[in-house]
Amino acid sequence: MSANRARIEKSATAFRSIGEAASEIGVETHVIRYWESKFPREVRPVKRADGRRLFRPQDVDALRAIQILVHEHGMTLKGAKALLSEQGLAAVLSGEATLGAGAPAGTSPARDLQDTVARAFGNGAAEEGITDERRQRLEGALVELTDIKARIDAALNRRAA
Repeated sequence: MSANRARIEKSATAFRSIGEAASEIGVETHVIRYWESKFPREVRPVKRADGRRLFRPQDVDALRAIQILVHEHGMTLKGAKALLSEQGLAAVLSGEATLGAGAPAGTSPARDLQDTVARAFGNGAAEEGITDERRQRLEGALVELTDIKARIDAALNRRAA
């Protein structure tokens, strides 16, 4: 019987079991149960008398949006919850949601700090009274920050792949 179930394709409006929803979203079932507890307004599956969960299409859409924010964009659950409540499910699913409190793409506090340190090495730095010792410390900090950024970018690329 289970081989026949695997071959049947459900319509877009059909309810999904937790296993079907998990395979459709690409996460494990325990992750869906956890998200269900953290996003009670967005994910509200129908529970049968025997305790099994049946996920409606809007529940699967909410799970897909959470998966996009958490797994693809690297947001925390708290950040994902705030973004969903501010901008809505449709904005996330359509890709129109603004991530990072409206900050332009490619900016971050670490990158801003890196740019500030890099500007300190401009042509006028020696004229402004930066000693050689301070310059070496700043160069060391810049190297460390560049290394940290490279590690974060590599981890995000691995996560996205």
